[in-house]
Amino acid sequence: MSQRQGNPWIIMVTLCIGFFMTILDTTIVNIAIPDILQDLDATISEVLWVMSAYILAVAVLVITAGRLGDIVGPRTVFIAGMIVFTVASAICGAAQEPWQLIAARAAQGVGAALITPQTLTILTAVFPPEKRGLPSAVWGITAGVAGLAGPTLGGLLVAEGTWRWVFYVNVPIGIVTIIMALTLIPNLRQGKRVRLDLPGVILASAALGAITYALLEGDRYGWGQINSFLSIPLVFGIGLLLLVVFLMSQARTREPLLPLGIFKDRGFSLMSFVIVAVSFGMMGLSLTLTIYLQQVLGLSALQAGLALAPTALSMMFAFPVVGLLIDKVGGKYVLLGGLALYPVSLVLIGVMARTDAGQWSLLAPLILAGVSQAAAFAPTVTMAMQDVRTEFAGAASGAFNAIRQIGFLIAVAAMGAVLQNRLTVELHGEAERQAAQLPAPYRDDFVDAVGSASSGLEAGAANLRLPSDVSGQLAQQMRDLAQVAFDQAFVGALRWTLLVCAGVVIVAGLLSLAAKRPDPAKAPTAEEELALM
Repeated sequence: MSQRQGNPWIIMVTLCIGFFMTILDTTIVNIAIPDILQDLDATISEVLWVMSAYILAVAVLVITAGRLGDIVGPRTVFIAGMIVFTVASAICGAAQEPWQLIAARAAQGVGAALITPQTLTILTAVFPPEKRGLPSAVWGITAGVAGLAGPTLGGLLVAEGTWRWVFYVNVPIGIVTIIMALTLIPNLRQGKRVRLDLPGVILASAALGAITYALLEGDRYGWGQINSFLSIPLVFGIGLLLLVVFLMSQARTREPLLPLGIFKDRGFSLMSFVIVAVSFGMMGLSLTLTIYLQQVLGLSALQAGLALAPTALSMMFAFPVVGLLIDKVGGKYVLLGGLALYPVSLVLIGVMARTDAGQWSLLAPLILAGVSQAAAFAPTVTMAMQDVRTEFAGAASGAFNAIRQIGFLIAVAAMGAVLQNRLTVELHGEAERQAAQLPAPYRDDFVDAVGSASSGLEAGAANLRLPSDVSGQLAQQMRDLAQVAFDQAFVGALRWTLLVCAGVVIVAGLLSLAAKRPDPAKAPTAEEELALM
């Protein structure tokens, strides 16, 4: 082994680069949604699958990937994941059809799932317990900054090139990381014999796939029949049934993917819901605002990314202050404060969002959102692990990470369904209101034209199909009124969506009242905190 190979700090840098890429790609694609819709002639359902296919693959496979690391070695699995992720990123950038991009994004998610748990395993192996504090902080900062920096970095890449550079940027970085991993990370295989629960993998994948498909495609099929024998409720029911079967199988399996005993601990179960709720709010806010800033306010991708940057910056700067508050008043009270302020920020954003708002009009509530997210995220690690038995610590950390990913997945599916459903409802009402400004004989035709132009979030005046006898000044007036209707309808749908997000976070806050105050004597070790981040 060379002097550099095995150096824990160089290994940490290598791992954090790979980990940064996987978290970044969870949100960076959001800013490119309008460009993808136009360039690939995609529907909103297809673009939502571009996002959810990645998160679904990560959520389903992350625990399995951790098991694979135990079997063949974390270094091997990390390098394999980087190769898959890098190649898939290149294919994403070259995609010419929506289905090609969706398939490549799923492959990207497979690579990310292989990468993520190995970073934790390798870091805990190369750093002794007394020196894991700083690596833990760096790892946590990497995750937070990567998740919230996506829209800003994505906006810069789209502005300077095309949406394809959101994916192409991973290729050179991925190649460098692979070379670094091959030359700098030692083989840490421990030779543990671990059985992979293949039935569990299959059941979990099928259950999440069915549930997500129903949520994403429900509005498209009117929450009814897909074909002669399949319906959205049936697919959703099958997904729930498979989930029950999966949980039953885990209770009977000697080496399960998800040991159910960890959920008997009140703190772990409550914090699992909290992390899902906060992830739900983050994704709902990111999804709605990236579209609002570009399609309604007419900002460029770069301008939209910069408008969202205050949330990431305020979250990053708030973490040290939040840490001091946790030491002084306890994690439970900091958590409750964050869960109380976050819905306020969501409601304020909804109220202040208007069709004539400026680029920085949402600055104050976005800063509040970042600070409250920091307060909500920071205590969950300690509170989740404080009463988990030592023998369940590893399983609990893997499950907590998977639950966080599933929270993003549920948010993408549910928020997409809510946003599209409300847009359809709001648009009909707005079309009727705007039609009052037209000559009476053309009002019904205008409402019908606006309705036929709307297949979801890709609606717009450019897609308006006017009656054949309409031209000239009247045609332009119809297009102008249609754009007003689309903009007003989206703002209305945005408010409903953020209200749903706020409601979910409020429920999490009420449940957190039942959480116990952390006992310093039972505080998690640095290894457990690192594994949970």
